[in-house]
Amino acid sequence: MVAEGAGRERATMGRDGAMQQGERAETRDTTALHDDPRSRAPLVIGGEDFHGVTEIVCGVHERPMPRGWYVGFALASSALLMLLCLIGWLFWEGLGIWGLNIPVGWGYAIVNFVFWIGIGHAGTLISAILYLLRQHWRTSINRFAEAMTIFAVICALLFPGIHVGRVWVAYWMLPIPNAMGMWPQFRSPLLWDVFAVSTYGTVSFLFWYMGMLPDLATFRDRATKRIKQIIYGVLAMGWRGSARHWLTYEKAYLLLAALSTPLVLSVHSIVSFDFAVSILPGWHTTIFPPYFVAGAVFSGFAMVQMLMLVARHSFRLKHLVTMRHIENMNKIMLVTGSMVGYAYAMEFFIAWYSGNPYEQYAFINRAFGPYAWAYWIMVSCNVIFPQLFWSKRVRTNIALSFVISVLVNVGMWFERFVIVITSLHRDYLPSSWGYYWPTWVDVCTLIGSFGLFFTLFLLFLRFLPIIAMFEVKAVMPQADPHFDEPASHPVPAVAVASGAAAGRTQVADASKEGA
Repeated sequence: MVAEGAGRERATMGRDGAMQQGERAETRDTTALHDDPRSRAPLVIGGEDFHGVTEIVCGVHERPMPRGWYVGFALASSALLMLLCLIGWLFWEGLGIWGLNIPVGWGYAIVNFVFWIGIGHAGTLISAILYLLRQHWRTSINRFAEAMTIFAVICALLFPGIHVGRVWVAYWMLPIPNAMGMWPQFRSPLLWDVFAVSTYGTVSFLFWYMGMLPDLATFRDRATKRIKQIIYGVLAMGWRGSARHWLTYEKAYLLLAALSTPLVLSVHSIVSFDFAVSILPGWHTTIFPPYFVAGAVFSGFAMVQMLMLVARHSFRLKHLVTMRHIENMNKIMLVTGSMVGYAYAMEFFIAWYSGNPYEQYAFINRAFGPYAWAYWIMVSCNVIFPQLFWSKRVRTNIALSFVISVLVNVGMWFERFVIVITSLHRDYLPSSWGYYWPTWVDVCTLIGSFGLFFTLFLLFLRFLPIIAMFEVKAVMPQADPHFDEPASHPVPAVAVASGAAAGRTQVADASKEGA
């Protein structure tokens, strides 16, 4: 077994060297990977076969982590430790350490809650809705998105638990029989959040875990240490890849996809009811449910794009996460960003059309009041910068795609800040107006929530399959039973350094046959 592991390591190192040479040759024309409008770009490039896909994905787990992973994990875990210390201090001192005041009773806690719930939406959309629509390009990125959904929901559930004040009676939010005969207020949207988010998190976890079973079995079979064989064997739940296993798996996966699809629309709609059912100017509007859903998908895709680009570069996944995936993600961000911009414009139009002076002032105050700086950051990041994706040159530029994804996440956090804060700090009575300013505890708690998210995500990259190997193989030309082996259609011999170009030629020929 030791000799087998050493041989596999030498083979992996040789393969990594060949991949690096091929990638250097490939970078010269990455943006023009497949411009033929008569056929679609291939989903897997570089001439990879089934074995090559397995080696790439398993190699992330089997090779030592790059130095950047350790740096990122140190920073993320430090931020997580800071978050735990601040939560402990919050429980000891109370909510007075936050920047809350009388007109602004909801501060960073609710802003962060809505932000993280939105981040978690892209995972279910990519995994469930695009699966039902048979969009094959989702196969290389759905595992990223599903994991991100789970970790974002964990971050989101943290804030309702700590902002209630008396956390030791937080279980009162659940309908638990008790001697006092006290029950939650089922007509409150805050209670709807408890059920909606917990249901969404449970279904998303089942969807994510069940989708990993075949890949966990691959990790189990390739493990060279006994402890890994035991752990991955338990997680794989006895998967053997038999026909009965695959039949049951496909039925269960389809059922969970169907159950998850309405959750994509319902969860953030219910979160928007926290605001929409009130009578406060700026909140009492019927556009909030679709507006929140579009914004959630927008921010979620931006986060997936940002994390995917970093992992693609760090773990050499360029043959599996291709320019076609990146461009499709950017197109969806362009569409959802335009929908969010339309919602911004409609809010002002409805405020003017209603003739309600309180509603009109609420939106004028957003754009030109004390928080105008936050509003225009929101508009710039969410509406203006994503319009650059109309250009194919921008959509296929890795650096610009990453920068715009970061800006979109910044803008979507400021959107939640603007919605929560600007509607509260000035309401009907000028005598009750105030100004909210976060304390350093608020800011560090926000940073700590990112530490929790990235700690979980980095552990996922280290120990679990980050790409669905079997789904990627299912959409490759070789999965077609009528696929002709490369030997029957030989590719002209080229040097090793141009291996990536030869792979593109081979896959392009296969794509013309219906790939």
